[in-house]
Amino acid sequence: MVQHLKNKTLMEEELSSLIIPMEKVAHVQLKNPLEHALLVLIKSGYTVIPVLDPSLKLHGMISHSLILDSILGVEQFEMERLSNQIVSDVMNTDVPVIKREDTFSRALNLSINHPFLCVVNDKNEFLGILTRRSILALVSRFLHS
Repeated sequence: MVQHLKNKTLMEEELSSLIIPMEKVAHVQLKNPLEHALLVLIKSGYTVIPVLDPSLKLHGMISHSLILDSILGVEQFEMERLSNQIVSDVMNTDVPVIKREDTFSRALNLSINHPFLCVVNDKNEFLGILTRRSILALVSRFLHS
């Protein structure tokens, strides 16, 4: 079983088949107001989503908690900040990324601390995401076959 996990060709093929393409991934733009980002997060049901620029390059991630932290005042939520601030003001720029050609081992290691990994090309253009769930499902299939 361990031998199968070390087979680089098989792992690359499987890895690329696990990527959820950009067209199916909820995301926001750098200059979107926080209000829009919060609506996208709520409607999508996700707690964190990628932040892209108009040319679809990845710049960061935005989450419920980042937005809520940014509107939290001393004694109350300052809701007007939702329309006065933009995504780039509060996003997290420390984003776990992989490339389509990266090894399964690298993806597995990065997924330990992240629910999903952003997949980018050499120009940092966003291609999609690789979820921890899909990585674990692949490991499970290999261990049980």
